[in-house]
Amino acid sequence: MVLPAVKDQILSDLDRLSPEEQERAAKLVHGLVSPLPRGASVEDLLSVAGTLDPESAKEMMAVIDEECERVDPDEW
Repeated sequence: MVLPAVKDQILSDLDRLSPEEQERAAKLVHGLVSPLPRGASVEDLLSVAGTLDPESAKEMMAVIDEECERVDPDEW
């Protein structure tokens, strides 16, 4: 149930937004009412467990360490 005063305020605010901002607002509201996506099940994860060879796993870990484990203070 929508509270009348809240609905009136939202509609009034929407009238003041550009079409692009109205699209963003619609997406935000839709995201609030949509269920969160479900992740993989345990069975899905187990079906791929152990399929990565040791060399590929080492390479992947090295890339993660090089690219994801550092902070660039000048980036912001």
